[in-house]
Amino acid sequence: MNRPFASSRDLTPKTQTLETIGDGVWALTAEGDPNVGAVEGEDFLVCIEATATPHTASQWLRRLRRHTDKPVRHLVLTHYHAVRTLGASAFDATEIIAHENTHALIRERGRQDWESEHARMPRLFDHPETIPGLTHPTVTFTDRLTIPLGGDRGDLVLAHCGPGHTEGDIVAWIPRQRILFAGDLVESRAALYTGDAFHHPWSTTTLDRIAAFEADTLVGGRGATVTGHADVNAAIGQTRRFLTTMIERTRAVHDADGTLEAAYAAVHDALAPEYGRWPIFQHCLPFNVSRLWDELDGITRPRIWTTERDRQIWERLQD
Repeated sequence: MNRPFASSRDLTPKTQTLETIGDGVWALTAEGDPNVGAVEGEDFLVCIEATATPHTASQWLRRLRRHTDKPVRHLVLTHYHAVRTLGASAFDATEIIAHENTHALIRERGRQDWESEHARMPRLFDHPETIPGLTHPTVTFTDRLTIPLGGDRGDLVLAHCGPGHTEGDIVAWIPRQRILFAGDLVESRAALYTGDAFHHPWSTTTLDRIAAFEADTLVGGRGATVTGHADVNAAIGQTRRFLTTMIERTRAVHDADGTLEAAYAAVHDALAPEYGRWPIFQHCLPFNVSRLWDELDGITRPRIWTTERDRQIWERLQD
């Protein structure tokens, strides 16, 4: 079976849902498309994620303006991927904040990632001509950065929990309301993309640190928001099972001197019953298994995805 490349044929618009998930806290979800959010300070806003283009970012901001007219002081990027960063110019933010590794990754591979993601997910790049260029953070940090929200709103804490979806993923935590924006480190009823991942720490210590927040509400990178400890823990558990199943099945084939093709088939068969109908599962899996195979071969840092390499891996791992 020759499936259409990645999400290139996924051209159907998704229904967006804007939720008020706390006092001055909003999340916009869209049936498995990348989630975005906003947190209200005393006289400013913190926006979380930038979307793929300034055009789509402007649409998000118009919806947000029905709730608040405060200016965007801080734009937080949870990691470097193009669909999260390239719409930044629409926010007119005073500061663009990211982990120092995210800044380095944008410099190292931002252009190739832009071209790769545009080819894989063209629907997300609505009006790509509005993108002025790569987004470069203006403020970076290593472990934690705290943004006082003012008044009695408490703080917004940005934290690096360890390697995971990329080298530079961060989460945004509102202790006073126990709300966590987890970026693509956790997904809720959506498949994971792990093509730039560090599978072993992500599946263990990084997710352990995320669970330790004991959030009451969690916004993952894709999928619906989840509320209540049971559902938050279920989303973290779903993410962990996806990763550990990939690791176990790929390692078994690798240790037996098998092939990448055999590993992909084994992982697909193991994950499809639970995850196969969820957004971007078929799209992501060839790239996921390829990256994990590299890790087992001792390639510590993810190789750069280019449009040419994307096509090669996709064609190699189709049935």
